[in-house]
Amino acid sequence: MRFDLTDLRLFVHVAEAGSITHGAARANMTLASASERIRAMENALSAPLLERNRRGIRLTSAGTVLLHHAWIVSQQLEQMRGDLDNFGKGLTGHVRLLSNIGAMEFLPVPLAAFLSAHPNIDVDLEHHGSGEIIRAIAAGRGDIGIVGETVDPGAELDSFPFAEIRLVLVTPLRHPLSRHRKIAFRETLDHEFIGFAVGSPMQDLLNYHAFRAGRRFKLRIRLNGSDLMCQMVEKGIGLAILPETAARRSQQSMAVRVIPLTDTWALRHLRICVRSFRSLPAHAQRLVEFLRPPAPVP
Repeated sequence: MRFDLTDLRLFVHVAEAGSITHGAARANMTLASASERIRAMENALSAPLLERNRRGIRLTSAGTVLLHHAWIVSQQLEQMRGDLDNFGKGLTGHVRLLSNIGAMEFLPVPLAAFLSAHPNIDVDLEHHGSGEIIRAIAAGRGDIGIVGETVDPGAELDSFPFAEIRLVLVTPLRHPLSRHRKIAFRETLDHEFIGFAVGSPMQDLLNYHAFRAGRRFKLRIRLNGSDLMCQMVEKGIGLAILPETAARRSQQSMAVRVIPLTDTWALRHLRICVRSFRSLPAHAQRLVEFLRPPAPVP
């Protein structure tokens, strides 16, 4: 078998995208060239790697095995780059960072500082659910993950604290609840809400606590994005439960009120997780250190 690194990277992109067309685009390759490379790999193995259909592709058993080894080779290459980077500045490192939606509010500042301090290191940032991130990090499909506390990475991964999310109620300025300085979640459930998209872990959390309160969470509309949700709140369509950082940012430009929730579960903790910190490439270890909050001053 004479697979080169380009072949393996292409195969990883195709498998993750579920499409040869999209995988080729991620690999900066034409569709014809990508198809030819995959056919050559299948010919070399004398076995199909992909099952093609109208909806894209599926991996065969041989394709699944190849994907596993392609991930391992990619990780080893990144570790080599990170180790050799200590001897000079000629090599470019690459870190794949997977984050849930709640952590996106906290990433711009440390990521900007990291990229400014390390011009030879590139970061791919992807958004996924916490459960999917845990599985991807454990399988070696990402270097660093940031997940919610509802998923416990401790059993199989190294983990570190990242940030806290405080959930708040967002109301129009003249809403009956806007007079409250603090409020319990159950006191809001007589009113209609702007909710998160189907499958959102945050929406699942709110539905669960409404159920525990013996109530139904009344949704007028589901949206992606805190700014859009606050715009709907401002227009009187409904209330919203959002992370405080996002709500305060919207409050600067919109006529909305932000009210802290008194429930203990409204304080959420985010954690960094890695498969093994010691085995990470040096440049990925540096990013973890940038992401971790500073130690408290004694």
